[in-house]
Amino acid sequence: MSVLVVGLSHRTAPIDLLEQVALDADAGHRLASRLRGGGHVDEALVLSTCNRLEVVVEAGTFHGALEEIGAALGELSGLTREQLTDHLFVHYDERAVAHLFELACGLDSMAVGESQVLGQLRQSLAAAQRNGHLGSSLNPLLQQALRVGKRAHAETGIDDVSRSLVTLGLDRARGVLDDLGAARTVVIGAGAMSGLAVATLVREGVGDIAVVNRTAARAERLASQHGVRTLPWSDLTSAVGSADLVITCTGAVGHVLDEPAVARARSDAGRTGAPAVLLDLAMPRDIDPAVSRLRGVHLWGLADLQDPSPEADPDDPAETGPVAAVRGLVTSEVAGYLAERHAARLGPTLAALRTSAARVVDAEMSRLDQRLPHLPHDERAEVRQTVQRVVDKLLHTPTTRVKQLQAGYDEVPADYAHALRELFDLDSREVASVSTPPLGVVEKATGTRAEGSSDD
Repeated sequence: MSVLVVGLSHRTAPIDLLEQVALDADAGHRLASRLRGGGHVDEALVLSTCNRLEVVVEAGTFHGALEEIGAALGELSGLTREQLTDHLFVHYDERAVAHLFELACGLDSMAVGESQVLGQLRQSLAAAQRNGHLGSSLNPLLQQALRVGKRAHAETGIDDVSRSLVTLGLDRARGVLDDLGAARTVVIGAGAMSGLAVATLVREGVGDIAVVNRTAARAERLASQHGVRTLPWSDLTSAVGSADLVITCTGAVGHVLDEPAVARARSDAGRTGAPAVLLDLAMPRDIDPAVSRLRGVHLWGLADLQDPSPEADPDDPAETGPVAAVRGLVTSEVAGYLAERHAARLGPTLAALRTSAARVVDAEMSRLDQRLPHLPHDERAEVRQTVQRVVDKLLHTPTTRVKQLQAGYDEVPADYAHALRELFDLDSREVASVSTPPLGVVEKATGTRAEGSSDD
């Protein structure tokens, strides 16, 4: 059994495709129920937001679960498998754990470091718990992801990353534009980063702000919150040509603006050579870097607005400052979680092994009593101690190996526990009895119904 994450996001799919696969709460419930009703998925959670759709499952078989998820997504969205396949990402087991932790910390968001996704993940977890879609595997994993996300926002400066990027960009713009307050400004996109940009511009006293977004309703919603205007998507190029300041952060996979289009628009507006600042806050980039070759145009992206440390790659904004600190936190938390999971999987097998060994010792001592009924008590005790020492020595290596796993010192094949059961002929039911406490014990310890137990 392994964790599998399959989905689409702003990193892999265009916004129009994401809109087609977006699911409301009822549709998410139906998707999870359908997957659990198949033969390859035991637990499932669906996370659907404006820029991502992710399905998290505990998979009995990798290929079987992947097939079922792909078919279900195609049926619910009305898209063909070919339309989906090119844009799907797949994370399995350890990489799936790392992805969920990164997601909760805001590292996978359009506006890096934003905390909205943490609340969205919490809501999805609560819904999956209510609907009985989670059990002993995904429930603790997702709870841990939430804890990691909270740590990231509490212990690092990740909350300031998005704000500092916009502020740094405007500081640079002041060095080019005579009067930032009077700058004709266009904000492309209506997501978290765009909302932050509009709020910052209004706070800085910029008076002429227009929001442009593919989905007009989202642009209107953002604009109404800050008292600014909107423009239709069809006017994007002409608006950029007339603008003094452009800030863009969309979910587009390719470039929204290229050099020929910007050059033509500036020429049509009579602004060829006039100073203009373009701030590209998207990842991947919205603006073709070649635009910076145009006379009068100053183009700065995420890498330009970061303050890299000496060890960081200056071309990779994800490896500097608070983001690097969060990545370090995620790495540590993933290692700790995997070590605990290894120990949890192997511990019951080892306990069953010791129980089996104890029965062997008892059986042999019983045979000795039958053959030598008059053996003195002290000699019998010495014989038993000798036999027990032999058994302990034989079990020493498996025990040490498990401790190494728990400490995260080493990696072993995933079928290590299975190999122990086969080699020592352990009853799988006995192993399960060690690892699964009675329901009443769980309820008494937690005060709630055990997660994953349901009436259906």
